[in-house]
Amino acid sequence: MSTGGTVRAVRHRRRLPAPLVRLAGWLAAGALLTVLTSTAEGTPTDHLLVLRESLGSPALIGWLAGAAAVWAVLEVWRARDPGPALARRTAGLRGGWHRIAGRRLSRRLFLLAAAVAALVLPRFAGEFYQRVLVDQVAVFVLLAVGLNVVVGWAGLLDLGYVAFFAIGAYTCAFFTRALPVKPPFALDPFVILPVAVVVCLVAGLLLGAPTLRLRGDYLAIVTLGFHEIVQLFLVNKDAWTGGNQGAGGIPHFSVDILGLHYQWGLESLPYWYLFVAMLAVVLLLFSRLERSKVGRAWTAVREDEVAAAATGVPTVRYKLMAFAIGASVSGLSGVLYASRIGYINPASFPVVLSISVLSYVIFGGMGSLIGVVVGAALLTFLPAVFQEQELVRQEDIPIWIGGILVVMMIFRSQGLIPSRRRRRELGLAAQGIADADAMSEAPEGRSP
Repeated sequence: MSTGGTVRAVRHRRRLPAPLVRLAGWLAAGALLTVLTSTAEGTPTDHLLVLRESLGSPALIGWLAGAAAVWAVLEVWRARDPGPALARRTAGLRGGWHRIAGRRLSRRLFLLAAAVAALVLPRFAGEFYQRVLVDQVAVFVLLAVGLNVVVGWAGLLDLGYVAFFAIGAYTCAFFTRALPVKPPFALDPFVILPVAVVVCLVAGLLLGAPTLRLRGDYLAIVTLGFHEIVQLFLVNKDAWTGGNQGAGGIPHFSVDILGLHYQWGLESLPYWYLFVAMLAVVLLLFSRLERSKVGRAWTAVREDEVAAAATGVPTVRYKLMAFAIGASVSGLSGVLYASRIGYINPASFPVVLSISVLSYVIFGGMGSLIGVVVGAALLTFLPAVFQEQELVRQEDIPIWIGGILVVMMIFRSQGLIPSRRRRRELGLAAQGIADADAMSEAPEGRSP
């Protein structure tokens, strides 16, 4: 045996057994969960106080014991090697489910059941949960649906998306005469909705026209800079925007047509129904748009912009269209937020919100309308519930969401509910097929 072979053999023998490595990982996860769920707080002079109190508490034993139990169960499961046998046993069930889920009637019944649940179940929820649905779920679901057009369909990384959210909210404040600069007339928020859509659409065109020839990280940096410009404008131009004091007294939605008068107030449930109606219209329009020539052009641009341009697709035009449409939906959400809360200031639109919305899109499944809605709803509603039950501290919520995304990327990179096109694309790529993109045809003998 050569010297190199001897050294490799010695190194191979010195490696720890794989079960012990996995056990160490689970124990480290248990220690991390102990720190995350601890109620201890550090001080300006002692930053390690949290670690000392959490790792020295009896809760550490419980978390480590739980991690070891999970490791033992998984090792026993791994020793039995149930993978092929389980796949054979569940092949018929999975095939039947895919056949049922693939039927158009079944999908429509599922959407109908989801709509009925969204209209009926909130009536039986408490005021806290209704408020969470309106103030967080409603706003972020609309934002995620709009960002899905930019990121999921067109493949543009936009880190300044919340800037259009702020523009829509301040448009509502301006036309309701809540800003220091007042128009000669006041409009109802219902009338402001199309105005805000047009304003944000124009803002998206003005930003996208000179910058959408950039790609990847460069485009992300430009959009991030655009958000900073908008936020600094809102802070510094206090004679126009109110500065850090913001704008208050924004009226609620109201209807006064043909003798019918109704005004939304402080109750959350009427605003929830208004949101469901808006979301239904947006989803209907976007589902048509996805299957149109424009949607196919976005897919081509996302998969390979050079190839799309070589085949005659005007890439800049379609990228600009995606940017403007996403911005308009963000403005729609801004009007809903401003009218519901009644008060806005620049601090309401930090850049971290753009990153949060992007994480919701990735978690739900880029390119999937249903996946994005479900992902954004789960990652906004569940943290609020856990915080209310005092299971998670508010400052730890971003850490938990980050951990969930890491796990999702490892075990289900396509997202929670991926689109059919994206699922086929990743499946072909896993088979090593070179042209495995969203525009490829399925191989012979295989269903898409």
